[in-house]
Amino acid sequence: MKFPNRTSFVAMSALCMGLTAPAFAQLASATVASLPTSTVATVNGVAIPQTQFDEAVRIAVQTTHQPDTPQLRQAVKGQLIARELFRQGAEKAGYGNKPEVQQVVNAAKANAESELYLKDNIRPEPVTDAQVKARYDEIVASLGKDEFRPRIIAVADAMTAATVLSELKAGKSFDVLARQYSTAPSKAAGGELPWVSFKTPVMEGKTSGLPLPIAQALSNLPVGGVTPEPVSVGNTRVIVKLDAKRPTQVPTFEQARDAIRQQLQGLALQKASAQFTTDLFRNATIQQ
Repeated sequence: MKFPNRTSFVAMSALCMGLTAPAFAQLASATVASLPTSTVATVNGVAIPQTQFDEAVRIAVQTTHQPDTPQLRQAVKGQLIARELFRQGAEKAGYGNKPEVQQVVNAAKANAESELYLKDNIRPEPVTDAQVKARYDEIVASLGKDEFRPRIIAVADAMTAATVLSELKAGKSFDVLARQYSTAPSKAAGGELPWVSFKTPVMEGKTSGLPLPIAQALSNLPVGGVTPEPVSVGNTRVIVKLDAKRPTQVPTFEQARDAIRQQLQGLALQKASAQFTTDLFRNATIQQ
């Protein structure tokens, strides 16, 4: 059983009770007793901390795009009070012992334990300034004199590719057909890919991450041109269009430094995580 998250739970609770924001505000203002420091309300003696309230206000502003106003804060306070009443009612009725609840509690505990354990024990090697500069030089050396802005339509079979090419010849736009037929992640952007540069003639492993057949097609197309036949990338057929071409624009080291450092730190974390996991497997007794 999947339980709703904190925000949707509050919304669902409001709907179930038929309460509007003003009604929540009225609930929230019902208390007359003085409150302990850093407490926004108490519900049958249970405190709602200021920190919890502040986070709920932040989420409400972020998700509803409403300004942080006194009215919104009163409504959020009412929602927290209602949620605490629901929780107390559920506890009193013994719902905390139901298998569905215990399953969620145990999964949340396991996830929190694992995340904290990994955070404390995976220690990637620090990235040095020299490594960042070396990576920058390597990237610059791999660039060609021109860079290309491609669009692609990737399909699973020759019949679909033939249909796409036929519709292109009939005058349908490439981006519309990409959204309709493509299986690539770029379909939502009409098949558009980022600018890419590589040396020509094209060589395997030196295409800035593009599959070799696509890079070869780009290097031979005029601006606005489309491959007359699909190119094969594994079992996928890809129709390639060259949207634009320009002289390669190389950022300075200062402009690229932070992005390269983050990339190298990500790789270092992946490497450390893989090694840590390998060591755990090696030292464990596992039967399958």
